[in-house]
Amino acid sequence: MMLKEIVTVPDEILKKISDPIEKVGINEKKLIEDLFETMYHSNGIGLAAVQVGILKRVLVVDVSNKDEENQPIALVNPVIKNLSEETSVYEEGCLSIPETFIEIERPKICEVEYIDEKGEKKNLKCDGLLSTCIQHEINHLDGKLIIDHLSKLKKDFIIKKISKIKKNPDRIVV
Repeated sequence: MMLKEIVTVPDEILKKISDPIEKVGINEKKLIEDLFETMYHSNGIGLAAVQVGILKRVLVVDVSNKDEENQPIALVNPVIKNLSEETSVYEEGCLSIPETFIEIERPKICEVEYIDEKGEKKNLKCDGLLSTCIQHEINHLDGKLIIDHLSKLKKDFIIKKISKIKKNPDRIVV
């Protein structure tokens, strides 16, 4: 397994649409392992391949609590098949947008079809945080970020702030 560097805004790759994977082979399995290692190392609950600079439709999630055993789920070529009309609101953060949290309303329940790391087709109906996390990560695969839910002014402010942090990494943020 290898730790990958997480791409942050304003990198343009985050706005690109990821390509489907034809087959889950050795390289794809290694990518999934690397995504999990990177996600856990960064204290995230989800990570899409595009966030490490790879435009493939692969994402990993694990919304288990720190007190629980890990419950990793890898989704290859995920497609949302159904969304509930009922919604829920979570304050979402993103590893590609450090130190930023935004309240976002999304469908509470989603049904997703995907291929697992063994190459088997699966269906998953989920709600709550898992549903939100999967929708968030699929948005990444489609080139959409949580800041796209904001006004242009707020979005530009956040990007400018993160760009300053990247230029001055030794700066102390309190």
